[in-house]
Amino acid sequence: MSDTISEMNGLPEVITTGGQWPPVDASDALGQAIWAALCERHTEPVQQKLAAASVAIAGLGGLGSNIAVALARIGVGHLRLIDFDTVDMTNLNRQYYFTESVGKPKTEALRQVLTKVNPNIRIDTIYGKVTPDVVPTWLGGFPIVCEAFDKADQKAMLVTTVRRTLPEAIVVSGNGMAGCGHNELMKTRKLAPNFYMCGDGVTGPKPGAGLMAPRVALCAAQMANVVTALILGEDVGAV
Repeated sequence: MSDTISEMNGLPEVITTGGQWPPVDASDALGQAIWAALCERHTEPVQQKLAAASVAIAGLGGLGSNIAVALARIGVGHLRLIDFDTVDMTNLNRQYYFTESVGKPKTEALRQVLTKVNPNIRIDTIYGKVTPDVVPTWLGGFPIVCEAFDKADQKAMLVTTVRRTLPEAIVVSGNGMAGCGHNELMKTRKLAPNFYMCGDGVTGPKPGAGLMAPRVALCAAQMANVVTALILGEDVGAV
């Protein structure tokens, strides 16, 4: 496994880990076994498309951590993970972390999870806060960007900035996933060219109906499913 660190114009470092994907080294028994299993499940032509894909995920909470795990499980070849926060015990009710992750940067904790799923895919992490100034540098070159922030102003900032500065990028966002039930309201909407929104679009957390794993994971799965369809050139099925 490689482990490299590079500077980006004085900004937080980009840490890159991973092996060869698809694996080409015959001695890489684990990588070869993972590849064979995914090809058996998905077919090799589909797996080649997934392996060649690059996806950036901004925000590694309930949405971002679950999206990343889903994409790693299907063998998406290159993931960039961005967050400035550390794992807190209160995150464990909905985010893909464990008690031993508490206190660690979410970027590092999630990398450790994904490496257990597939050590061969390329994982970039940036432990820093996304602002409009860094969007072109941190997200440029990624055809698909997942917006997975918690706060409405951060969501709006990222979507607006990506669509303005990286017009070729497709943004997949999540909004409205608090509480429980009402599965029928969880939809994927195409709000503009290159902009998809998942969730019910309205439900925010409130006392007694906060962010909980089932509905948050449902929204994250919708977002990961949109990403998968985009990679494979399939119909997203947005309303």
